[in-house]
Amino acid sequence: MHKLYSSGSTWEATLGYSRAVQAGNTLYISATAASGPDGKLVGDDLYTQTQYILHKLGPILNEAGFDYKDVVQSRLYVTNIKEWQEAGRAHGEVFGEIRPALTLLHVLPFLDPNMLIEIELTAVKS
Repeated sequence: MHKLYSSGSTWEATLGYSRAVQAGNTLYISATAASGPDGKLVGDDLYTQTQYILHKLGPILNEAGFDYKDVVQSRLYVTNIKEWQEAGRAHGEVFGEIRPALTLLHVLPFLDPNMLIEIELTAVKS
């Protein structure tokens, strides 16, 4: 049985997805952008957007009974690979001691060209 978690975004119903899905002891969090509660993008640089997204995902983990320490894989989708170290710096601030598996992908621009990164997480409870 799957448990679905919603962010309340209208995109979820339109596209047919959930912010996160829990299957047993595993939580899968969909690609998340640095959009604030008002829908506007937070930050105009890769470090700030990465930092914002990672802090935004904490409450989603917590709502499902997980924590950052339960994250086993993170996937970062960046539009400017030349600045990958800025995303890595923000990621290391959160996951430096936890050290999940990491995928860093260079992608074409998102629908909003000011969106520089999206992040997905997979977490597993022991």
